[in-house]
Amino acid sequence: MAVALLFLKDRFTELGEAPSALSAGTEMNDHSHHVHGHTAPSVSPESGPSGKASRGVEISHERQQLIGVKKVEVSLLPLEKEIRTVGRIEYDETRLTTVNLKVEGWVEKLHVDYTGRPVKEGEPLAEIYSPEFLSVQLEYLNLLQWRKERAYRFQRELEFTWGDRYGTIGRMQTGDLEPLIQVARQRLNLWEIPDELIREMEKKNEAIRTFTLKSPVTGYVIEKPALLGKRFQPGEKLFDIVDLSAVWVIADIYAHELPLVEAEQSARISLSFFPGKEFSAEIDYIYPFLSAETRTAKVRFIVPNPGGHLKPEMFAKVEIRIGLGKRLVIPEDAFIDTGTRQVVYVDKEDGYFEPREVKLGLRVQGLAEVLEGLMLGEKVAGSANFLIDSEAKLKGSYP
Repeated sequence: MAVALLFLKDRFTELGEAPSALSAGTEMNDHSHHVHGHTAPSVSPESGPSGKASRGVEISHERQQLIGVKKVEVSLLPLEKEIRTVGRIEYDETRLTTVNLKVEGWVEKLHVDYTGRPVKEGEPLAEIYSPEFLSVQLEYLNLLQWRKERAYRFQRELEFTWGDRYGTIGRMQTGDLEPLIQVARQRLNLWEIPDELIREMEKKNEAIRTFTLKSPVTGYVIEKPALLGKRFQPGEKLFDIVDLSAVWVIADIYAHELPLVEAEQSARISLSFFPGKEFSAEIDYIYPFLSAETRTAKVRFIVPNPGGHLKPEMFAKVEIRIGLGKRLVIPEDAFIDTGTRQVVYVDKEDGYFEPREVKLGLRVQGLAEVLEGLMLGEKVAGSANFLIDSEAKLKGSYP
């Protein structure tokens, strides 16, 4: 019976009314605040002279324990943001080489005849026949031969006629062929015909019907339009070769996280294919546009791949740790977000909690950054906020 009376008394006390059954026979004056050993509701310490209740809400210590209220202090702590995302391995576009020729021709023989084949720098790729190249060779060799024959003929004639033993006039005459020879040689150079091939042609004094197309880099053939007997035009792609000694990891970052991301920030990259192994890399580039479908931007990492274990189109886990410095923070459980504002209940001691609107910033590691509304060292309710909020609304103390 006594427990029931106490419960009814507490309930009416919270509603601001005193039951007549309990108040009968009880004398209260300006100096008495205790009834049957329980603390009666008193005026808030922040009330005005008229005794009008402030915007705070009173919750007794016993009730705080019952509903599990915990108080936390507004602190200044170093924050670290961790962004976790998924990346995809791609080949390094700067290490991609397209092999083609600047002359028309035919593929007469293939040394590299399938995609995915590893090749080394200088390794033969194909044998090429080009009528245009053959024509310029013959022209060049004929000019060289003509210069040699004319120099000998003029030298002998001048020695017999004029007695010019040093061949001065003969060299002046034969020098008229030099511009033509230089033009033919320059055409070969512009076609990027190797110098050793030209020297071999000059030494043998014979045109080379086919020449060997060699790989300019070490890597893997990822595209091979070249087919046996295929006719190709100048500039047409014959092989695509990529160097996989280093690869790109392309990761997606949500738009709201982009302000935190900068070039040269470090990240940890791991793959399910290699459990327990992590690769360290830095952000090399942040792409300047968003994906319309995912609303994310791409960031790029360069990862060394000396063993060739990382292969294009593999998926990877990417973790980027970002140091944010020291910030004024409260736990994420210490505020109520109504959708339009954030409210905390500040401990004003003696069982009073003041609802206060605050402005919050970053939310990381279970903490929320305080931008406005609180000061370092103040204490707020860190749990049971919704119960305190309900109590404040019930008593009309909600702002």
